Amino acid sequence: MGRQSKTHGFSQHWLYKPWQQMVRRCGNPAARGYKWYGARGISVYPPWQDSPQLFIEYVEQNLGPRPPKHSLDRINNDGNYEPGNIRWADQVTQIRNSRRYASSLHSV
Repeated sequence: MGRQSKTHGFSQHWLYKPWQQMVRRCGNPAARGYKWYGARGISVYPPWQDSPQLFIEYVEQNLGPRPPKHSLDRINNDGNYEPGNIRWADQVTQIRNSRRYASSLHSV
């Protein structure tokens, strides 16, 4: 008998890679960006952590289709990746929501 592969069937979905990057940078100390996410205590909502399906379904049902030139963003930059704290945002909105931008406003 051949070895059966168990798969969730979502690895070809365009939101799979963002999900994978989110989980990696929040949970893997060796990941690029971990120091800005996981090391700061930012985590992924536990049901999403092991289920790209639940993450993808939440995004599709609650945020709708991705607007042109938008990507996922945390509303509260110090908050977790969780329901109610992610949105579609353009690059300008994301820059204004960053820690670097906020700290530059305080240094003026």
